[in-house]
Amino acid sequence: MHANSDAVKNIGLKMAVKTRQYPCLISKFQGIVVYTFAMKVKDAVFMHYVAARGVQEEEGAVQRLLVTRRVNAIRDFVLKNNGFFNTFILNWTNSTDKPKIQKAQRQIELPLIARSAQVIDGQHRLAGLERAMMQDPTVGEREILVSLALGLTTAEAASIFLNINTEQKPVPKSLIYDLFGEVDTDPNHLINRASDLATELHENPESPYYQLIKFPGLSKGAAAIDLSTIVSALKPHLGPDGAFTKVNLKSLQYQKSTLLNFFIAIKSFYDDEGLWENKGKNPFLRASAFSGAIDFLTGTLLPACASSKNFSTEKMRESIRLDVTGLLLMEDVKQLDGKSARRVAKDHLESYLKDKTPSQEEYEF
Repeated sequence: MHANSDAVKNIGLKMAVKTRQYPCLISKFQGIVVYTFAMKVKDAVFMHYVAARGVQEEEGAVQRLLVTRRVNAIRDFVLKNNGFFNTFILNWTNSTDKPKIQKAQRQIELPLIARSAQVIDGQHRLAGLERAMMQDPTVGEREILVSLALGLTTAEAASIFLNINTEQKPVPKSLIYDLFGEVDTDPNHLINRASDLATELHENPESPYYQLIKFPGLSKGAAAIDLSTIVSALKPHLGPDGAFTKVNLKSLQYQKSTLLNFFIAIKSFYDDEGLWENKGKNPFLRASAFSGAIDFLTGTLLPACASSKNFSTEKMRESIRLDVTGLLLMEDVKQLDGKSARRVAKDHLESYLKDKTPSQEEYEF
């Protein structure tokens, strides 16, 4: 009876909750108090949860559903001993066990309770870290930087989420090479740079290929050319011995400007006839002619522009003059295989410059 009496007395007694103390930076952004500190991955994984908008009805539910492919990519990234320097933004929602703040000491004490902190930013990174922990438990001992808010409303959480995902854009991957010059050590540099240039062509409203490039995971829609086509066409010309480097166009910004000016120049001639957006007439909305255009740009036009120190759209128009040689149309290449169509597109763009080349009798010796 004595044992049973003790058991009865202990029913309902709350078990002691483990806590962790962290030195923290206390700040205030747009009226929201935020506590920023470093914590172990395993603790963040244990305490966090995702509240997806349209699925959970609770306050602060702003997240999108997880994308498995992205989570697995982050897992692989982490397992290669990479980490994250940007913060993970969490919202503490456990109203029973709340963090204790010691402002004078700049410390925060968190109860180690599962599903106590809602993710505002970093859900895919945390899911990727969790999967990486399953394969390598030491990942859990690494530290990440966390910015924690307490009891955000859905409106407040949405404001933070929208700020991150609309006003702030990730920089192009290959920009790091322009900033720090670490090109030769990374075998993926040329692919990243070519992909960044393709992204510019696809996302810049002034680009002739705006919303016309098929990226993996996107619906086909009105897309005309696959990303792989653009990467394959550009990649050979972006390395240390490539055409862009030979004329000292090494930075992402100058390469983007050159590509845009070039295709705007071509488009202008088709616009004069109202044919640029006509997929049945315009071969440059197909892979072969696009690749042929890049062959002309890198083999002929870049050196010509470099010699005059002028890569403007106007200068490129003067070198192409499709109003003189005539537009290349789908009917000119539709019976050809891809390799032949590519060569025809290159030769057609080159024809005006060839016609302007002096004959041997005009040279002085």
